Amino acid sequence: MKGPQEQQQPAFTRVKSYQPFHSRFDPCPPIGLKYYSTPPHLYMGFQPPNLPQFSPQEALRKGTLWPALYDPYKNPYKGKKGVK
Repeated sequence: MKGPQEQQQPAFTRVKSYQPFHSRFDPCPPIGLKYYSTPPHLYMGFQPPNLPQFSPQEALRKGTLWPALYDPYKNPYKGKKGVK
């Protein structure tokens, strides 16, 4: 039996995945893995003082003033069969 120090933690990632339940009696084919993204503010207990800021023009393009809270969307399904 492994102790708490020996258990490996999964690598940190903002993109999580899960596999929906599929019954053997379900007439539809299994869905496979589903992905979702968690925003950066979930991992900050509070907003620290003196965070670096984007320029006003860059902030309007990125949708946030602070680079620490910027989260570009990367489609996890892109490149898979049937997704453009």
